[in-house]
Amino acid sequence: MREDFPFIPTSGNDEQYRIAIERICDQCRFHLYGIALKVVKSPQTASDIVQNVFLKLWENRTRLSTVNNIEAWLYTITKNELVDFLRKTAADNRLKNKLWEQMQAATSATEELVDFRLCNHLLEKAVNRLPPQRKLIYTLNRDNGLTYRQIAEKLSLSTHTVKNHLSLALRSIQRFVSGSLYLILIYFAG
Repeated sequence: MREDFPFIPTSGNDEQYRIAIERICDQCRFHLYGIALKVVKSPQTASDIVQNVFLKLWENRTRLSTVNNIEAWLYTITKNELVDFLRKTAADNRLKNKLWEQMQAATSATEELVDFRLCNHLLEKAVNRLPPQRKLIYTLNRDNGLTYRQIAEKLSLSTHTVKNHLSLALRSIQRFVSGSLYLILIYFAG
């Protein structure tokens, strides 16, 4: 019998697992939320991250009896979710910053006319031009924060396909923005 959570069944039906997982969630939710909140500084995002952790707990319910230290396992999952979140946030910020830098370099003569809103508008326009499935995958990843695996499961695709779609989406967005910057330069030069 487990010492940290003795109520975890070694086998059973989903109802037995549901009851055990509810108890684990009740015992660990506040602490995991506090950890996530310290990192992401957003109550909603912290809640979403903890929800993802508990979803993984449910997905692995039949293997819980083999986990030596469930609390440590949950902290590791939380840490991994936070790393994924920070990685996605950094990638989005890098893309926005790169677009902003390209716009500023290309329009140095008219710097005061081009602002960050135009960059966001171009990004939005580029995303809207993506093929429907690629746009959906990009949106699920960038706006909804889903991982490759979560998107793959949701859309019944392989994680490799999801990764390829995201890579193609980013290249397409970058090409669109670069072309748009050229047109903006022609407009301001004329």
